[in-house]
Amino acid sequence: MLELRPNCECCGGGLPPASLEARICSFECTFCAGCADGVLGGRCPNCGGELVRRPVRPVGKLEKFPASTARKVKAEGCVAG
Repeated sequence: MLELRPNCECCGGGLPPASLEARICSFECTFCAGCADGVLGGRCPNCGGELVRRPVRPVGKLEKFPASTARKVKAEGCVAG
């Protein structure tokens, strides 16, 4: 099950569970659309994988399967992988 991480790893911007702006790779590294499409050019800086839109978990399922609250931010900021 996806963690639905709460923020962009590059800029730290919030990405709530229903956000259509969240992008993830196959390892669930999470970025906002601005960072993913901009400086990262659609590639994860951690693994080099493709960044795609994160699915939205139905609201009714969030109570039983809540989104993660653990924030991760790259100390060095956004750099292409």
